[in-house]
Amino acid sequence: MLAKYRIEYAIPLHGHEHENHCLTDDPVTCQEYLADMLTRGLHIKEILHEGVPLPLVEFYQMVKTAAHLVATRLLCTSLKLDPAEAHHHFGPA
Repeated sequence: MLAKYRIEYAIPLHGHEHENHCLTDDPVTCQEYLADMLTRGLHIKEILHEGVPLPLVEFYQMVKTAAHLVATRLLCTSLKLDPAEAHHHFGPA
C-alpha cells in the first residue's frame, strides 16, 4: 500500500546530491518534514500524494506552509515565546 505522501529530496554532499525520500500518511507530519528540510537546506525535488506528483500550485502551498512553520519556530526560540504568543503577535503559521 502506498503512503499518502512521499517527499523526494536530495542531500548535497561534496558537490553531488544523494537522493532520498520520506513517507507519511499524515499531512501535518508531511509539513513538519518539509519544515525540517527547509531548515537544513535540503533540495526538495517533488511531493507525491498517493503516488501522483502534486500540481505546482499545491507543491508551493505546502512549501509555503512549511516555511511559516520554520519562521514560527525561529520566532519562538529567539523571542522566547510559546506558539500561542507567536500566533497572537505574528499570525498563524
